[in-house]
Amino acid sequence: RQIAMAARKPIVWITATGCVEVATTIFPYTSWNVPWAHNAFENAAAVGSGVEAARKKLFRSKRFQGDPDVELDYDVVVLGGDGGTYDIGLQAISGAFERGDKILYVLYDNEAYMNTGIQRSGGTPFGARTTTTPVGSVIKGKIQFKKPIMDIMVAHRIPYAATISSAYWNDAILKLRKGFEAEGPAFIHAFSTCPLGWGNEVSETIKIMKLAVETCVFPLYEVENGQYKLTGPTLAIAKNPDRKKPVEEYLKLQARFRHMFRPENKWMIEKFQEWVDREWELLLKRAGF
Repeated sequence: RQIAMAARKPIVWITATGCVEVATTIFPYTSWNVPWAHNAFENAAAVGSGVEAARKKLFRSKRFQGDPDVELDYDVVVLGGDGGTYDIGLQAISGAFERGDKILYVLYDNEAYMNTGIQRSGGTPFGARTTTTPVGSVIKGKIQFKKPIMDIMVAHRIPYAATISSAYWNDAILKLRKGFEAEGPAFIHAFSTCPLGWGNEVSETIKIMKLAVETCVFPLYEVENGQYKLTGPTLAIAKNPDRKKPVEEYLKLQARFRHMFRPENKWMIEKFQEWVDREWELLLKRAGF
């Protein structure tokens, strides 16, 4: 709904296989009252490129000029989860961005393949328990850190990229609108919980989303034509570092990190904090702090 609220034109939605697709299109029903297409994990961005090419063709075609039944101008939104973005669909996204196709790609990141059984993805954080990164005497959850997906997308020299959180809807609307208005491809990294996969209380969803920002696990910022700008609470933390909370406050509300609070695993929380601090300092430098 927030994406649709930010749009100024009609929208054509392209949705990769994932939680959103499954939850909103249980055959033979659909929650979508707009042109919508379901694609495989790996090719959503490629389909978005094709729809954008068709838009340009229609716009130039004299055949449809003045036809009230044909909408000649619309925005193309491609929606993919972390599995379909960090991993399986990365090549198609890279191709679309390199070509400069005018699509708004929204990454819906709940940090695992939640739709298929809570398997780890390139977006799963360090230490998280998933069905493919179990916790035992040898393995302590996922041993790798999240792939720097924003860095990867910004490296394509696209005109706009930003992070948004479901806890800060006004910040999200402003950034989505900028994404729609960008002169070329835009990327939005949207962060959200999955109570089943994270093991958190549904009633604490917004609290956890706010803590992700307040601990700098998921800072809010935008990159417009290569210029970094912090937004919302993240900007306030940059100006007043004492507001930055320790990662324990975020981790302790999620069962997927419960093992990290055992005395023998204390080092995992310290390692997680070190990663957050390192990434935060890098972001501050990029934003001119």
